[in-house]
Amino acid sequence: MNEESQRLPVVTDQDVVRVRQLVRTVAVAVKLSLVDQTKLVTAASELARNTLVYGGGGEVEVTRVHNERRGGIRIVFADQGPGIVDLQLALTDGYTTGGGLGLGLSGARRLVDEFEIDTEVGKGTTITVVKWCR
Repeated sequence: MNEESQRLPVVTDQDVVRVRQLVRTVAVAVKLSLVDQTKLVTAASELARNTLVYGGGGEVEVTRVHNERRGGIRIVFADQGPGIVDLQLALTDGYTTGGGLGLGLSGARRLVDEFEIDTEVGKGTTITVVKWCR
């Protein structure tokens, strides 16, 4: 897999805006459809906000990826926050603790092609999403 990536800190509301802008730019560059661009930017916005609000800030890595068939984008959201105590509950449709877009993790998961979450209470959370070109 050929990769090129960019990292952004997420410690302020303005950083969430920068993540959205970077994701949109890379989505256009890899030729995602307008619908898929919108889905990915929406998911990225929700997950970056979660990194800030619930994780106490962290980092986002946006990587342009290619496999043997197509291109896409992988985004990793990482924080050193409190972690997610009840992951099953957090992934339940409609579950929110407020402050985000109301999508929650389950909504963000539906907007991308691949979704992986690694969380440990007291150590933080890393969420990796991938959106592939159709």
